[in-house]
Amino acid sequence: MSNALQDKICVVTGATRGIGRGCAVALAEKGATVFVTGRSDGDGELTIQGTVAAIEAAGGKGFGFKVDHGVDSEIETFFAKVAEQAGKIDILVNNVYKIPSPPAWGGGFWDHPVSIWDDQVGIGLRAHYVASWHAAPLLFAAGEGGLIVNVSSPGGQSYHFSSSYGAGKAGLDRLTADMGIELKDKGIAAISLYPGSVATEFIVANSDRTGGDLSHAQTPLGVGRTVAALALAEDLMDRTGTIQWVEDISREFDIRDEEGRLAPPYQRR
Repeated sequence: MSNALQDKICVVTGATRGIGRGCAVALAEKGATVFVTGRSDGDGELTIQGTVAAIEAAGGKGFGFKVDHGVDSEIETFFAKVAEQAGKIDILVNNVYKIPSPPAWGGGFWDHPVSIWDDQVGIGLRAHYVASWHAAPLLFAAGEGGLIVNVSSPGGQSYHFSSSYGAGKAGLDRLTADMGIELKDKGIAAISLYPGSVATEFIVANSDRTGGDLSHAQTPLGVGRTVAALALAEDLMDRTGTIQWVEDISREFDIRDEEGRLAPPYQRR
């Protein structure tokens, strides 16, 4: 892998597993220094320490912090530590998300506790705004060419799982579009990223509820590699404020996952 991001400071929220972990490792493959957040502590693979080890094995430098993104003060403390250690941020990947317990697999909004709004919109939308607010001065310190990636979903455009899920993703897309307008004069791009079906640990464990066959699903690392490609795109600012589909980026830049595949297309509804 090249070291095209060797001098870049990256932050990936919610990176102990799934797409967040894939993004952290993919940025590390390009030589980046990656700060990650998570809630899973300990010595296992799917922990903060496990992700840091994966970052360093991929060729980057990793720093991990335990952060509950439902607590504003913990987000603030985390970014203060990034400021102290790095003094800037070049790439922010807002990925953290809280899956309700139990998960909201369809049904009417009245069938679910009101708390799933706080899970799916509070962590999947509000926390991204808070993280971006704290990251902004550090993005400005890095100068032009910075990037915020908000990991969204086709659920922003059509029904997936629950009303609260769709509201959170649609709101994130609107937030991204408006961030793009407000950041344009700073030379910093904001992108809403649409993966397709991704074989995350959670989806694999619940494959009986999500269709069963994951042989044509995207992989977390494959998704992450499209984020690295976007960060290096010469026309990045032309894309600011837009929705970028992982499958399209994969084909445009010939980005392949760990199995050598282009990102499988998503069946758009």
